[in-house]
Amino acid sequence: MQQNTHTDSNFDVSDLIAKNQFGTFFGVSQQTLDKVWKNLTTPDGNSVVYISMEIGADPDVFHPIKSKLMTLEKTDSKDTRLKSYIKKLFHGPEKIPCYGGGLGVLAGDTLKSFADCRVPVVAVSLLYRQGYFSQIVDSKIGQIAQTVAWYPEKTPGLYLLQDPKNPGKPLQIQVPFFNEYDHETMASAQVWMKMEVNHTLDFFVPELLLDFSLAGNPAPILDAAGQLYNSKSSIIKATQRRMLGTGILPVLQALGITSHTLHLNEQHGVVVALQLIAEEIMKKLKHSEITQATDKQIESAAKTVAKKLVYTIHTPVKAGHDRFNKSVYAGISHQSCRHILELLAHDEEAPHSYNFTTLAMRVNRGANSVSRLHRDVTHKQFPEFADKITAITNGVHHLTWISDARAELFDSFQELNDWRNNPGVLKNAEKLKGDSRFRTYFLRAWEQDSATLYDYVNAMLLQHRNQMTSTWIDPPNFYSNIIDNNTKLHHKTFTVGFARRFSTYKRADLIFDNLETLCKIATDNNWPINFLFAGKAHPADEPGKSVIKLILDYQKDLHEQSNGLLNLIFIPNYDMHIAKLMVAGVHIWLNNPKRPLEASGTSGMKAALNGVPNLSIMDGWWVEGYHNGLTGWKFGHEGPVDEANLSESPDELLYAEDSASFYEILPAVLEEFHNKDSSSDFLDKAIMNLSLNVPIFNTHRMAAEYLNKYDLKLPSAQKSRMNKFAKLYNSNA
Repeated sequence: MQQNTHTDSNFDVSDLIAKNQFGTFFGVSQQTLDKVWKNLTTPDGNSVVYISMEIGADPDVFHPIKSKLMTLEKTDSKDTRLKSYIKKLFHGPEKIPCYGGGLGVLAGDTLKSFADCRVPVVAVSLLYRQGYFSQIVDSKIGQIAQTVAWYPEKTPGLYLLQDPKNPGKPLQIQVPFFNEYDHETMASAQVWMKMEVNHTLDFFVPELLLDFSLAGNPAPILDAAGQLYNSKSSIIKATQRRMLGTGILPVLQALGITSHTLHLNEQHGVVVALQLIAEEIMKKLKHSEITQATDKQIESAAKTVAKKLVYTIHTPVKAGHDRFNKSVYAGISHQSCRHILELLAHDEEAPHSYNFTTLAMRVNRGANSVSRLHRDVTHKQFPEFADKITAITNGVHHLTWISDARAELFDSFQELNDWRNNPGVLKNAEKLKGDSRFRTYFLRAWEQDSATLYDYVNAMLLQHRNQMTSTWIDPPNFYSNIIDNNTKLHHKTFTVGFARRFSTYKRADLIFDNLETLCKIATDNNWPINFLFAGKAHPADEPGKSVIKLILDYQKDLHEQSNGLLNLIFIPNYDMHIAKLMVAGVHIWLNNPKRPLEASGTSGMKAALNGVPNLSIMDGWWVEGYHNGLTGWKFGHEGPVDEANLSESPDELLYAEDSASFYEILPAVLEEFHNKDSSSDFLDKAIMNLSLNVPIFNTHRMAAEYLNKYDLKLPSAQKSRMNKFAKLYNSNA
């Protein structure tokens, strides 16, 4: 679905090879590489460093370089230089692992929009050799986490940067670590780069991934470098944060990057603030003995450093905030670091811990939540910082998540011209609501996407059935015991989609709280429903894993009590490819967290960008995307934030109240879908999603709002374009 501005007749694949002192890269021209690098290394520091613990940008769902070559039928070459790149691109077995939650996928979407909008940004994250985990699901056991290894050397589009001073050797940075006796140990990291190339192949955002899995590094570093969100111990978790935060300044210095603004995507990399504060103190003291700094000098340095930092907080859930026991941190940090933390990361609720969210809140020039409701919740959680916490509602990258079939439809109507470059154009979809041709083609595109999704699901169910005799795994779906070529699930059946990280507050099992009521709705009206569920629980999250097991346990009873009308299918090993199939192929997107614990949520946005209505609790983004029922349905508790209960305790998750509300609204949704006299109302909601929600919930608009915090100097034409995106929506209204 990606289009670009290269004139095909003049396009030469060899123009996509570029090099500088750090290596040779495939996918952009030499002119583009030079331009991007110049932007990032200018003395005025007119660029931004985007810091994230994870970056999810799966090439299965968005790959402009590959798409361009396929369009030109350039899938091979006799040129020796090109052949290896193209072969790796089309036949490389590896891809950067995609993780369990939305934080990394959001980071990837954000960087894609920065690239599309040609904003000078460089990202810094960590590289994990074990990825996250592969999810096996057994109907009797539940989720089984299987360790996976991946090989960056074999991954297309990932480059090990070279040391300009030592030809033929990888670039390495040195990062200091300390023990409880303030003895210094140096750890080394090599630097990989992924280029987040825009859809016109004339700009990119470099993603720098720090790889600490090097022989010779201390054992604690190697343990922490293996796997993201490794929760075997608090020390591993704290060490990962230090690896990211402490590696930022050395890698920027090694590459000559001069950015004057650092954007923390969550608090994971906030240790960089400690480094900057230490540097500022040394400037004032005029020597390196920062242990001699007074509290006043530290606080003064922190105010200076705060002018360089922007901070995005993503969660109101306590488990999402980094707290480390002081005794744990004493074993991996210098005394001077702990002095700074005592002042800036003090935790009133847990005085024996350092609160890194508090540190990030304190040391920044601007903090933002990720939805309007989340802003209000964050004000309640951090009242002392309320005056600087604004809202920038999340978005998703429209070119990634709008399906190929929908994209082809949009390309066919003049009213939507230039939608790829400007998602705001889709506001004109409302003008097409009464156009019978548009309505017909939209339904055809939707049905095509549904058929694609069901092809995947049915093949999966048959595969699991066939594996019953060859493996020890019991199929994760009861329907695998039923399915054959004559009983495949049908794509025209009303389909509810639910896919996200399995945390208890997201209440994946909520709508099955009363199976008798749910089944009666189906049998009384002869309404078949397929529920497609997917998602991973963290391997250490036993309550989250228990919810997956509950989903599996409901399947047989649901099918039998509804006389086969209701079928619940669990799709294992959720990733971005499965996500894209689901958000375009289902008929309704379900989201039912306990309000107000969902800070934003982005899966429902992806569905809305395809016109799929949402059926959701009024939490996170849906408060802004509901539009008084024009784009979907709401249900559940809707109390004021100042009275909100932020507890995740099982007996305070409001299952009975909110499931009852769901059963009340569900018949109206199904009647609107099935009743031929009112089916146009269902389609109206779909089209109004395009008109009302695509212009709001896209990362181009979000990037434009972040620019107001970045203080970048952009060329007038680019600035004008970004201002237009910013005017699409005011998150903080």
